[in-house]
Parts: sequence; C-alpha cells; structure tokens
Amino acid sequence: TEAPLLERPLAPPADLAARRLDGPDSLAAPRDCGADLLGLLCDPSWVYRQYDHQLFLNTVEGPGGDAALLRLGGPGLPESNRGIAVTTDANPRWCAIDPRLGTVLTVAEGLANLACVGARSAAVVNCLNFGNPEHPVVMWQLSQSIDGLSDACRAFGLPVIGGNVSLYNESAGVDIDPTPVIGVLGLVETLAHRPPGIGWASGASVVLLGARQAAAAPAHPLGGSRWAVEVRDHRRGALATLDFSAHAALVELVRGLVAETLATGGGLLCGAHDVSGGGLGVALAEMALRSAVGCRVDSIVSHAELFSELPSRILVASVVPDDVIERARTAGVEATVLGVAGGDDLVVDGLLRLGLAELSAAFTGAIPRALGEVG
Repeated sequence: TEAPLLERPLAPPADLAARRLDGPDSLAAPRDCGADLLGLLCDPSWVYRQYDHQLFLNTVEGPGGDAALLRLGGPGLPESNRGIAVTTDANPRWCAIDPRLGTVLTVAEGLANLACVGARSAAVVNCLNFGNPEHPVVMWQLSQSIDGLSDACRAFGLPVIGGNVSLYNESAGVDIDPTPVIGVLGLVETLAHRPPGIGWASGASVVLLGARQAAAAPAHPLGGSRWAVEVRDHRRGALATLDFSAHAALVELVRGLVAETLATGGGLLCGAHDVSGGGLGVALAEMALRSAVGCRVDSIVSHAELFSELPSRILVASVVPDDVIERARTAGVEATVLGVAGGDDLVVDGLLRLGLAELSAAFTGAIPRALGEVG
C-alpha cells in the first residue's frame, strides 16, 4: 500500500523575487583582497583533532582533505586493494538563497570531493536540518530541498541509502537557515598508494579544470558566496546553475587522473583540490599552506573571479601540464593554466601578495580567535 501523505501548508518567502534580484555582484570591489582572503581562512583541525579518526590503521587520507579515504581491511578480512571514501557537505548560505539549487550544488560538491581522492561516487545519505515546518516558508524550504536532492541523485545515478531529519531548529526564536547535510560514499578499486592530496610541488603548473566563467551573466557570480555573506553581510542574490553533464565529465576526468596515482604511485598530478567555499582564493591558499610552497597566479582578473563559488571547478597541479590539458580536451573539460607554484608567497597579480607565514597565522588562529583563546 502507498504511504500516507500529509499536505502541510507551504509558501515561498513573499519577497523571493526581490531577494534574487538583489545580488552582491554590484558591490564595490574590496580595497584589499588580501585582507578579505585572510578573513576567510579557517583550519578545522581544532575540531577534528579532538577525535580518533583512525580505524584499524586503515585511514589513508584523514580529516582536512577533500574526503576521507580508507583501505578496506580489518581483523579476519581477506586481503584487498580496494578502498572507500566518504565526504559530508553542507552549505546553508547557498540553501538560504535557493534551497532546491543549493541542495543540488551540495551534492555536486560531494562528488567533486570524492573525485579528488580518486573515488567513484556510489551512494548518498543525508541529514535534513530545518526550522519549524509548521511555518509555511520552512515547509517550502524543506520541500524544495528534497526536490533538489532528488534532482541531483537522479541526474548522477546515485541511490539514497539512508537519512534523517532534524526539525524545529531555532536560534533566539528565529528559524535556522535550511541546512541539508549530504554525505556521499565512494569506492576505489585499486588503493596501493596515497592520493596526490591538497598541495603542489615547486615548479608545478596550477591548472583550473572547469569553466572560467558562468554561461550567463554575471560571469563570476557571488550570490551565496562566503565573501558576500561573511565579509559583506550580503545574503541575497541568485546561485549559479549546475550543468549536470559538464559536472559529471569533470568529476570523471579528475577521478581517473587521481586513480592513476592510487594504483601506480605516479600519474600526471602532484595535487588536486576542489573549488568551493571561498572560491579560487581559498582553494589556492589551502594548497599553498598544505604544501608549504607559494604560487604566482597571473590570470585571475577580479575579486569576483577570486571569490566566486561557481560550481564544477577543480584545481590540479602538474609538472606536465600539457598532458593534463590534453586529457581534459579529450574529456570535453575546459582547462586553464593559472600560474606556477614556487617561493614563499601566494601572489595573485594585481590583487594580492601574502606570505606563507601570514596565511598560516590566519588559518590556524581563526577558531581560537573566535573562541577568545588568543588575542
């Protein structure tokens, strides 16, 4: 028999159209992109170092990377070269603007995270965190988010194998922003070596895989971005749409490139990192910090391009960039060399110059400063 259905009242915000037209893309450029970037850096290890993340010493890639990667092994189990990868993602900034598209983009980010450790996505779990569903706007958010989860899972061929909800969440009597947490499980067939990881080697070229700009104006959308919300306190606008086919092609390209390293210890890449919260600026800074090697970038034209969270983009590093670009061309994925790794500074010509020590202080001190543990 069919499950019973309960039709709760739901309605979008009355000013939804006006909100989506009031985007942050016309905000004045920052006087100091470097200062804005430093304010967006945050080391999550303050949280995860308090917990044991080893499982029978099978953890290959632990917290702090794009996804966790584990060998399939344990007492009494047969020998295996296979592995599993897991990632969880949530983005209330995106979902507050557009809960349906925001959920789609959150699923897409999970696939990109798994690709960066060489895993093929296999299944999804979720925890849907929302406010009071007796409020019609919250019920609309929940309905829209579920529809977005369905859109993404159907497009990418992923089953939802588990999930739960957490409702009636409020802070000071105000409903929380819609916060669907999406977990994605991936599989690795041959896990004989570590993935390239977040970083690069001195002398390597830094290549952006994926489109440089959106298909429709604005070219570098800032709606829902960390820069707009956290730096400028601008929470309106619209999100960039996702091209499902283009995203699938990008994910498969990167997964294949990283899988070569997992299987042989070689391959074309010496680093890979998806572009998500904080845009290219944060992704570049995190790669520089993880490798303790700077980089000079000469092809980012504006603060909007630096901080846009346009989906379907992954940074890779390689000492044979022409080979990477050829593989991308064959896969139908746009590829652009942004710069070259080396030195002790992160330099984006015309926008910022930050030393590794300055980046590190901002990165590691963000949570302790917020908690008042340091001055």
